[in-house]
Amino acid sequence: MKVILKKDFEHLGKAGDVVQVKDGYARNYLVPKGIALAASERNMRILEEEARLNVRREEKNKREAEARVVELEKISVTAAVPVGEEDKVFGSVTAQDIADLMKEKGFEIDKRKIILDEPIKALGVYTVPVKLHAEVEGRIRVWVVKQ
Repeated sequence: MKVILKKDFEHLGKAGDVVQVKDGYARNYLVPKGIALAASERNMRILEEEARLNVRREEKNKREAEARVVELEKISVTAAVPVGEEDKVFGSVTAQDIADLMKEKGFEIDKRKIILDEPIKALGVYTVPVKLHAEVEGRIRVWVVKQ
């Protein structure tokens, strides 16, 4: 039986591929789980339309992310941290702290999109990358100063 994959499936192929599988495998597993559809003209047209809509949606998301990057790169945030002798920082500035500071400025950014290899543990000015889209990355300036 020929089926059209709706999702990427490790052993068969990528979404949109037409593959030949055994009838029972298609009827009892792939189709009920929503992984595939029977390969018919109607289903092919439906899948093509869904693919077109996904491409448009993805392009729109990318344009919005590019517009946000322009606004984002104008912003800098200041994190006031307690310090001890010789300007040794107590604790650190994490992605969550930066997300909270951005929220105060009016930018809602998920902490998982802020890319920190490790938390900031020293005073100074840092340029922190923010991945707003798979293909769009912005940078914000973070000032870490004494409290």
